[in-house]
Order: sequence, then structure tokens, then C-alpha cells
Amino acid sequence: MLKIHHLGHSQSERIVWLCEELGIPYDLQHYTRDAVTRLSPPELVALHPLGAAPVIEDGELMLAESAAVVEYIIVKHGGGRLKPGPEHADYASFLYWFHFSNGNLQPVVGRLMMASRAKLAPDHPVLASAQSRLDRVLALVETRLGEAPFLAGSEFTAADIMSVFSLTTMRLFQPLDLAAYPNIRAYLQRIGERPAYRRAMAKGDPDLVPMLG
Repeated sequence: MLKIHHLGHSQSERIVWLCEELGIPYDLQHYTRDAVTRLSPPELVALHPLGAAPVIEDGELMLAESAAVVEYIIVKHGGGRLKPGPEHADYASFLYWFHFSNGNLQPVVGRLMMASRAKLAPDHPVLASAQSRLDRVLALVETRLGEAPFLAGSEFTAADIMSVFSLTTMRLFQPLDLAAYPNIRAYLQRIGERPAYRRAMAKGDPDLVPMLG
């Protein structure tokens, strides 16, 4: 059975959600962030040099990095579900949006978070640049979700699992005002109606009300 090392309020929620969507049994090991630093506890750091989550164990294998873990589980245990194949009309869109999450969306939210924590003046070029980039990224997501119900197209895929964290739980660390993005907000409401998402969040982060609006 898979073992998921899950840090509360982190990208490892993606892995819990994926397993719920695929109906894959797993053992969930919870870890809590340090109350002051909000970083991983020593027990999780001991598993991986970066102290990052998720980390999974599958027999003798230990694997980190959420995108790698998602792909591994889909191929190894999920029968290829939630990942359109090359013959699918949405294959290229899936690849783009799957990698967009950690290539653009999550990094730019992180950059804005760090710039904000540095208490830079509102007109500081670093802060302004991060905000401008985030605005463009969110505008792109908004446009896409006006074209299709899910990021890859008509079907829910792992691209959605990869992206939702940055639009929801990440807002605990860097607030995002989504008032100007009705398509994103409607999308998050659709995600919130998925039974697997509800189960995953209840199991992984029972203290958290998902930020779906």
C-alpha cells in the first residue's frame, strides 16, 4: 500500500486528492508545520533533504516532488486514468496545463509571497513585477476556464489536481483576490463539489475550510 507523508496545508494535498479520485488505497502520515516558522517538522526533514512534501513510499521506493509523484501514481497504480494519451484531442492541452502549475502558477504566487514578506514599498519594482506577472498568469487561467470547464478541456484531469492548490490553500500564505476572475471562482466551486476532493481535504486537512471562492 502507498504511504503518503502529508504536511498540513501543503502541495501534498494533491497526492491525497489524486488517490481519492483514482480509488487507490493509501496510508496517510500527517505532519504539522512549526507554529513559528511554518516549515516542516524534523520528522519530515529526516525523510527528504529538502524537508518538502509530498513524499510517498511504495514498497522500497521513496519519491518526492508532487508532479513526479502524480505521474508515478497514475502510471504505476492508476491505469493511466486522469492523464489523456497522445491520441486524445486534449493531450497537448493537458501537458501544457499540467506543467503550468509548477512552471508558472505556483512559482509566481511564491515570488509575490516572498516580496510581500520583505515588506517592500508598494511601488518597489520587485513587488510590482511579481504582481504584474501574477495578474497575467491569472488572466490566462481565467481565459482558459471561459473556454472549457477544466484546464485540459472537457474532462477533469491531473492538470486540475496540480493547479487547484495554488488557487486555494496557497492563499493561507499569500492572499489572492479572485473577485475579478469569475471563471476561476466558478471552476473552484465545481471542484468543491467533487466527492473525492471533499474526502481528500477532510482527511488531509480537517482543520481547513477549502478556499473555493
